[in-house]
Amino acid sequence: MYEQNLYKVVNPIKINTIKRLNKKKAWKYGYNKEHNVVVISKNGMIGDVYSIQNLHIALPKTPKEVTKFDNNSWQIADYPKELKRVKTIFDWRDYPNDFKNKYIDYIENEFKKRDEGFWFSNKGVPTYITGTHYMYLQWSKIDVGNPDFREANRLFYIFWEACKADKRCYGMCYLKNRRSGFSFMASGEVVNAATISSDSRFGILSKSGPDAKKMFTDKVVPISVNYPFFFKPIQDGMDRPKTELAYRVPASKLTRRNITSKTDRPEELTGLDTTIDWKNTGDNSYDGEKLKLLVHDESGKWERPNNILNNWRVTKTTLRLGSRIIGKCMMGSTSNALDKGGDNFKKLYNASDVTKRNRNGQTSSGLYSLFIPMEWNYEGFIDSYGLPVFETPEDEVKGPLGDYIDVGVIDHWQNEVDGLKNDGDALNEFYRQFPRTEEHAFRDETKNSIFNLAKIYEQIDYNDELGNHHITTGNFQWTNGVKDSRVIFYPDLRGRFKITWTPPSHLQNNVVYKNGVKYPGNEHMGCFGCDSYDISGTVDGVGSKGALHGLTKFSMEDSPPNQFFLEYVARPQTSEIFFEDVLMALIFYGMPILAENNKPRLLYYLRRRGYRGFSMNRPDKVWNKLSTTEKEIGGIPNSSEDVKQAHAAAIEMYIQDHVNAQGKMYFNETLQDWAKFDINNRTKHDAAISSGLAIMGCNRHLYNPNAKIEKQKVNIKIAKYENKGAFSKLIK
Repeated sequence: MYEQNLYKVVNPIKINTIKRLNKKKAWKYGYNKEHNVVVISKNGMIGDVYSIQNLHIALPKTPKEVTKFDNNSWQIADYPKELKRVKTIFDWRDYPNDFKNKYIDYIENEFKKRDEGFWFSNKGVPTYITGTHYMYLQWSKIDVGNPDFREANRLFYIFWEACKADKRCYGMCYLKNRRSGFSFMASGEVVNAATISSDSRFGILSKSGPDAKKMFTDKVVPISVNYPFFFKPIQDGMDRPKTELAYRVPASKLTRRNITSKTDRPEELTGLDTTIDWKNTGDNSYDGEKLKLLVHDESGKWERPNNILNNWRVTKTTLRLGSRIIGKCMMGSTSNALDKGGDNFKKLYNASDVTKRNRNGQTSSGLYSLFIPMEWNYEGFIDSYGLPVFETPEDEVKGPLGDYIDVGVIDHWQNEVDGLKNDGDALNEFYRQFPRTEEHAFRDETKNSIFNLAKIYEQIDYNDELGNHHITTGNFQWTNGVKDSRVIFYPDLRGRFKITWTPPSHLQNNVVYKNGVKYPGNEHMGCFGCDSYDISGTVDGVGSKGALHGLTKFSMEDSPPNQFFLEYVARPQTSEIFFEDVLMALIFYGMPILAENNKPRLLYYLRRRGYRGFSMNRPDKVWNKLSTTEKEIGGIPNSSEDVKQAHAAAIEMYIQDHVNAQGKMYFNETLQDWAKFDINNRTKHDAAISSGLAIMGCNRHLYNPNAKIEKQKVNIKIAKYENKGAFSKLIK
């Protein structure tokens, strides 16, 4: 049975605290540090707290009465015909007071909904939408007329409202599926915000200048043109401009107090001086300007030489004054293939994780990441209430256009996937366009892959369904801090090791001594592979990571056969920390290691500490053919063409035999590295190098050299003599 995980109702605040502060109407709009929630209520009272992408958002308290439409679902409220005739605020002022009195309550109520949001009954459930969402549904014109209500969009707008309310946040980085309506929702937001802002600038960027212009002319301008007169400021210039939409004279909020006022004639009004424009795509677009809102459309599709990371570093400064954030960014996109802009967007999205903050409380990018799986917003599988039809219904479900839905979106999507199993690139493109997981959204092209990507991605999907229940994160340490004693493992969410299995206690720390040298006691059970590094610091401050993988063999011991049980892909502050981590893992599991000896410091470290017996010799050569260094420290030079081919073949063999839709390779980081592995450019593939060496170490018998032994012929000639005369004579 499908269980959604996009959001959940949580209880981070004691109910008595909520009641007490609700009574005083003391909840303030914005980030509440004491309770670590973002309050989006503007009336001082809160109700449910949603957790969306790990961000806790406090919604307004449900009122005693909510609007109930005739069909028990959202519908557009009729706009009075008499008001439709009023085109501008100046026309309104010329109408008689009895006409104004008739509609002033209606207009004031619309302003309230715009500001505080709106409650209505949807399928019998009180449902809250933000003011921005209300403006989008009620007053925004899109390509099909008025937008439909969708639950996915409701959650999107709630998250966006939290981004606006949170003073630590620069906005959102939205990873979406195709045709989810982001461009129209972003256009609606920019018009809504611009028409209530003075002395402000609003900008639009897209994957290219023409795309930004098209969004401006085809979406932003029509929405602005179709606003009712009481929301629309006086516009300067053309009715349908091509480059800049300028609001020079504001629409005043209408109240009983100013309804009969004869002041504020056009010549006395103060202009908003607010503009909306677009820019050509480039790293320095909007550099040096001050923006109230920046809409970043198709940001996962910026191809070289343009770079979304470089642009964000520039445009981020346009949204702040010193440490104070004065503007927000609404960024959203599907992702291109990684080498076509997707990789930079992926880095930006990962840098926007709300669970990873600096000491200022901000994410690395300043943005908050949001991913809404495709099943929430897939056209044709939304019912008449705007709710997604996840599973195939027992009875047909009516859609918003009167059609009927008889298949669930999950089954439909899976059928599409099954039909593309034999076309890797088409399958990955489908995943990127309609992702169910973040990993789907960042799938890369398969053209250059040398491994069976279908099996790899089947395993990744299987792992995503399982979650992280099979993996424990933590570190190893010496008992009581005494080196070369016993090693223990302790769980730690910030740990460098990920493990799925530990040996029984009687097999842990199984070290044996032979002629005073320490050897692994569990060599028959498995082996480690390692891609090491020698230098602690690098010029760029990043460098490749150290990688360690543990793999079991088939044995009679109590262990899972042919399973990767340990993954370590990290770069500690010093190489010595990495060396000690590796050593402790070897001792805890009692297994040997096959490591690269191109970077020999790890192997010298093991030898110096008395653990040369743990370092395997290269399996493709006999002892007397090893070099002096190889005899001294072991290891294998992973640089020769023969070793490269054998290494890649080892991974390919393992994938073919043990990786599939129900395999037990639970480490997605390694699987993804296999998917991207390039045998001609292996520098970046630390996990693939390490895991391949582990496979070679466990199957060392496959690489034993079959040396040709030349046997000398045995001389079995028997001397013959001629016995004539007095003396015998040798016959030659």
